[in-house]
Amino acid sequence: MAEMNTDKAPKKSYWKGLKAEFKKIVWPTKDTVTKQTAVVLAVSLLLGVLIGVLDMIFKFGINLII
Repeated sequence: MAEMNTDKAPKKSYWKGLKAEFKKIVWPTKDTVTKQTAVVLAVSLLLGVLIGVLDMIFKFGINLII
């Protein structure tokens, strides 16, 4: 079996590493977030309408059979 390393890094090292990783993050611009949000809302609305229409068609078909 593999041996587990029980040595823990000091808290200062953890926070320095965390701060260094946060500096590497490239945050999106406001324009990008706005465009992506609009696309998500549009696709969600489109899929909702599509699912609703398919549901009505299936419901009509099942009622026709029964």
